[in-house]
Amino acid sequence: MGKHKQQYSAEFKQDAVEYYHSSGKSLEQVAGDLKVSKSALSKWVSSAQTNHGTVNHRGSGNLSSDAEKEIARLKKELKDSKDALDILKKAISILNN
Repeated sequence: MGKHKQQYSAEFKQDAVEYYHSSGKSLEQVAGDLKVSKSALSKWVSSAQTNHGTVNHRGSGNLSSDAEKEIARLKKELKDSKDALDILKKAISILNN
């Protein structure tokens, strides 16, 4: 039958992705810390990027409404606001030159 693939909860995947983004560590280091395969972590990270920061997983269902989508987007935006601020500062300094 082959090796049984480890199933991780959506919460674990979400935490793993957030840990990866906040730790500043490489994919390999984070995968090692969390005892998951690098390919799995990589998949979660890219899945999160295409889903407004939410790791898509089987059985999650789609967000039920536009309002929920907007809330998810805003939450991610808030989380990314520090990065955005840095980018804006750079953009402003470029424009002012």
